[in-house]
Order: sequence, then structure tokens, then C-alpha cells
Amino acid sequence: MNRRTAIRRLATFFLTTASLAQAQQPKKIWRIGYLSSGAAASASTISEGVRLALRERGYVEGQNIAVEYRYAEGKADRASELVAEMVRLKVDIIVVAGGTIFVRAAMNATKTIPIVMTGGGRDPVEAGVVESLASPGGNVTGLTNLSRELGGKRLELFKEAVPKLARVAVLYDPAIPGTTREVKEDLPVVARALKLTIQPWEIRDADGFEKVLAALNKQRPGGLFVPGGGVVPIANRRIVDFALKSRLPSMYSNREAVEAGALMSYGADQTEIYRRVAYFVDRILKGAKPADLPVERPMRFELVVNLKTAKQIGVTVDPNLLARANKIIR
Repeated sequence: MNRRTAIRRLATFFLTTASLAQAQQPKKIWRIGYLSSGAAASASTISEGVRLALRERGYVEGQNIAVEYRYAEGKADRASELVAEMVRLKVDIIVVAGGTIFVRAAMNATKTIPIVMTGGGRDPVEAGVVESLASPGGNVTGLTNLSRELGGKRLELFKEAVPKLARVAVLYDPAIPGTTREVKEDLPVVARALKLTIQPWEIRDADGFEKVLAALNKQRPGGLFVPGGGVVPIANRRIVDFALKSRLPSMYSNREAVEAGALMSYGADQTEIYRRVAYFVDRILKGAKPADLPVERPMRFELVVNLKTAKQIGVTVDPNLLARANKIIR
């Protein structure tokens, strides 16, 4: 064997050995903490949407990511406890599907683990969660879905869809600061311009739903307005069933309620939100710092109308509004 052949074989041996060693090394499994303000059943659409969006970017549970799901079931006081569990598990990133209270709980629990907001709650700058949308600073970034700013627009669309609307019952959780400000400060201004009377109804826990629904059954408002957040989404199914049985039109912030039987919804395009959440997770896991990733506002919004429900409750939705709907359920 000449010297050149020996060197070639030796090089091939080392390259093969290195390749085999690399192949035998276990792949990195990223651990993601997923904190939701809702219950597993009612919030599954969101978690599933995020999961599918992550898969589109190559992150598959059981292969290269492991997700620790935690649901507060509408109880804001559980946020700190649930985030503490994630910190003990040493997750690589925390995705918060909840309002400002839940983001703040995550911030209080860790200054180093990156936190990605999925939207909701108050303006993150106003709430002191980030320094600015363009330069968040700290360990928090993600999305803000303009939930408070969209409240007035929802009320306008509700009135446009049901012109005879006069009295609207607003169901909300007073433990959520952003929603409370929307109900007490923003909606009354828009309601006066639309010549609407709004009647706020506080719902603090699951038992409170039955009392409020019993009272509404007696007072008979013209429609239901449901901003969402806190314990409210947990009882969406019961509220939708009540509205159908009472033949009441209802406006929501999320399309899932409309798919379940509510009359209409208006809000940020949820599919796009899921994709952007996956974008932030991907960037951070690849080394980007939350402080350097600008917080995004939604660019696409969707108006969803359930014509099947409209027929069932005896409401004729204005054709001009239907022409602008992104999705019509027939």
C-alpha cells in the first residue's frame, strides 16, 4: 500500500467515525411552556392552531419539541403557580395565551426565559410589559391583538347587522383590567353615538353564569355582547345555547363562538396569529433575543357571520354587511 492510499483510507475512516458519532448523538428537544387563561376544552382551538403552525416550521411534538400545557381555567390567581411549574421544568420558552395578568405572572417568575404573547389584554406598552412595540427590551415579545381598540368596532358592526338593536347586555369578567376598561370606558362612548343602551353584567366565576343568565331571561335585552377573557370563554357553549334558546343575536371577539352557534364575531385573523406566534418561537429557538424582536399588531381581521343562527333566531342580517364578511356559515 503506497503512502497516498494509506492517507486516503485513514481520512475516510475518521470521516465515517465522525459521521456515525454525530448521528448517534440525540437531537435537541426544545421544551415549550404553553400557558392559557382558559380551560383545556374551550382553549383547545388556540393550542391546536399554534401546534399546527409550529409543525409548518418543522417543530413536531415528540420529535424536536415537548410542550408543557397549563390551563388556568379562567382563574387569574392560578397564573403564578402555573408559571412557577414551567420554570421548575426549565422550559426554553413560554408562550402565553392570555391577557396582561398572565404575561405579568410569567415576567415575575423569570427574567431570562423568553416569553411570547399571543395577543389579548391591554396595550403591552401601556401595561408596562414592554418598553415599546419596536424595541420591547427585556424577555417579552409577541403579538398584541388590539382587543380593547376593537370593542367599539364590534359594537358598530353589531348594530349594523341588527339595526333594530336597542339594549345590549355585555358579559365580562371584572378581574381582567383590559376588558373592564373596555366595558366601562370605551363601549359607552360608542353606544351613545349608536343610540344603544349597554347593560354590563359581571361574571366572576362559573356559578355566576347561571345567576346572570337567569336575570337576563327576565330582563330580555335585545342582544348579547361578549368581549371574552377570564372565566367568560369557559362558558361560551352555555352562553351560545342560551342566546339560541332565547332568540338573541350575539357578538363575540372570536370565530370559534360563531362556529358553535353565536351570530357573529369580529377580530384578528386567528390563523395568521398562530403563524406569527410560531414565527416568534422559531426565531427565539434559533438564537434571537425577545428584546430585539418587535411586538406585532395584527394586519388581517375577519368578520364571521352565522346565517344558520340568524334564521333560527329570526334575524335578517343586513346584506351590505354580509357582503363584507370574510366567512359566512350557512
